[in-house]
Amino acid sequence: MTVKEIEDICKTGAAPARMRHPLDTPNLPLRATFFPMGFPLEVRTNAPEILKMSNSLWADFTQQYETTPAISEIYVADGGAEECPPAPLYRYQCPLLVSIADSEHYTVIDMERRRTFTSLTRASLTHRLYLEFFFLMMPLTTLPARGIHAACVARNGRGILLCGDSGAGKSTLAYACARKGWEYISDDGCLVIDGLRRIVTGNCHQVRFRPEARELFPEINGQELTPRAGGKPSLELSTAFMPDITRCLQTRIDFIVFLNRREPEPAGLMSYCKKVARLYLQQGLYVSDEVERRHAEAVEHLLEAPVFELRYSKLDWAVERLQTLVEEGR
Repeated sequence: MTVKEIEDICKTGAAPARMRHPLDTPNLPLRATFFPMGFPLEVRTNAPEILKMSNSLWADFTQQYETTPAISEIYVADGGAEECPPAPLYRYQCPLLVSIADSEHYTVIDMERRRTFTSLTRASLTHRLYLEFFFLMMPLTTLPARGIHAACVARNGRGILLCGDSGAGKSTLAYACARKGWEYISDDGCLVIDGLRRIVTGNCHQVRFRPEARELFPEINGQELTPRAGGKPSLELSTAFMPDITRCLQTRIDFIVFLNRREPEPAGLMSYCKKVARLYLQQGLYVSDEVERRHAEAVEHLLEAPVFELRYSKLDWAVERLQTLVEEGR
């Protein structure tokens, strides 16, 4: 402010006790608490559209864990360009993770304090899928759990973690098990909970398929590809409209199974190397030493479960073999 502007404010008697710095965090009067994967997350914003998007992402989840809420502050500035911003670039300097699309669209995450600040423009609110995929889901990296690339199902309370590369068939096998009466926890991404022995949670409210899965499951034949801001083409369906699917928010893991369709013959279930399993489960974001210690401890607890490799080419056979594993432990 100029001296003249300050003089005018003082003359009106409305001079603030402290002048607000232009770089101060803007006022974010709108607040709501959501429970992605069962963990409390408080969203603070100045735009009701952000709360609406957050609700569309996480309204199906209820609180499962009594943890300190993570904080996500999302400021929406007026203006902005109409075209969709570019995909962000990521940088990490412990304990800060930074996601930058451009000078107006970015996120800064404090991994230790579990706080996220995001800056967006009002024009970008028209690109809902882009914002949800690249920005609104970023606070999930601060949850007190280790994210792993795996599907999860359970039968009679005994959980199986299905691991493998992208395209290994995790989602397909998880859904095939669910169609046979198994409890469905997640199709392709799970969280191993810090401080709880071998407890895994996931998004049981959604299942995603590769387009070729329409040939395996008649009930999804004819479904159109789901528009996505990133990732491979997929069909994303709500399990709420699948009456035969039993959803389960979490389970204890009794077996870890790596899927191998690269070498399907001879079909069988055999012991697998725990060293490989450990390195696979430890992959993920860089975090602080303390967070990494907690995550590593959660992984070690997980590895108390026996680890197997499942080689198969026939889906029904694979489901039956997993059922034998659950019933007989081998």
